[in-house]
Amino acid sequence: MTRLTRISSSVTGLAADPAPALRFSVPLSATRRGARLARLLATEQLLSWGLPFDPARLIVAELAANAVLHGRVAGRSFRLVLAVARPGTLRIEVTDTRGDRLPVCTPGVGGALAESGRGLLLVGEPADRWGVEEGPVPCKTVWAEVGFVPAVER
Repeated sequence: MTRLTRISSSVTGLAADPAPALRFSVPLSATRRGARLARLLATEQLLSWGLPFDPARLIVAELAANAVLHGRVAGRSFRLVLAVARPGTLRIEVTDTRGDRLPVCTPGVGGALAESGRGLLLVGEPADRWGVEEGPVPCKTVWAEVGFVPAVER
């Protein structure tokens, strides 16, 4: 297995930045329905902010599906956060309660038609940056940042 997790060398947490100008946070059930709801809520929230919803909804869909499939703990939810901390940058975070299971991507295993193992490749392609933050125990947060053109510049 190849670990493709990238972690920026700079401080990546929103706590280090000033309070985000726009922030949306919601806990969701760690079920397929919760993952679907994450994508739908993210799309609606981005539209309400006047931001483009692509490629963010693809990233949300992949990170939420991973939280449900690999980060699920019975009786515990996962959290979706959307934030614009810097002009022109949307940060997407999905936090689950399986900090002991860090993301692993295994490209090539099972051949080109494999049904799993490529989700983080789908996240990494449109994202400007992405990574994993461990903690607080027992959690981990997988995050991605994508740039967009602010409304005043469109």
